[in-house]
Amino acid sequence: DYSWDYGRAPPCLMTRSKTFQAYLPSCHRTYSCIHCRAHLANHDELISKSFQGSQGRAYLFNSVVNVGCGPAEERVLLTGLHAVADIYCENCKTTLGWKYEHAFESSQKYKEGKYIIELAHMIKDNGWD
Repeated sequence: DYSWDYGRAPPCLMTRSKTFQAYLPSCHRTYSCIHCRAHLANHDELISKSFQGSQGRAYLFNSVVNVGCGPAEERVLLTGLHAVADIYCENCKTTLGWKYEHAFESSQKYKEGKYIIELAHMIKDNGWD
């Protein structure tokens, strides 16, 4: 029986073709993985475009989808010491950026629980014209 609550995403049906864990609504501007086109984030979740990743410019997002998280580790970034976990595309396993797990300086606390995705790994999809 494939009935489900329409307020939630349908369960992932396993097939040999590409299967994303979550699809974002096509009426929204979205960001996708440049390597496999899996949806990553809704434009509404974008917090800032003025971040620096290890490979250039990066965006800070409130929430993301289709992303796995590695173990947290402490790193000294441009804005000081943070505990971060690398994030990767669940579909093609490419490392996309990181999640801020903990900020050690009070001025940086707003980043906790937020995600960095580097522009090098992202493509704009749906309704950008």
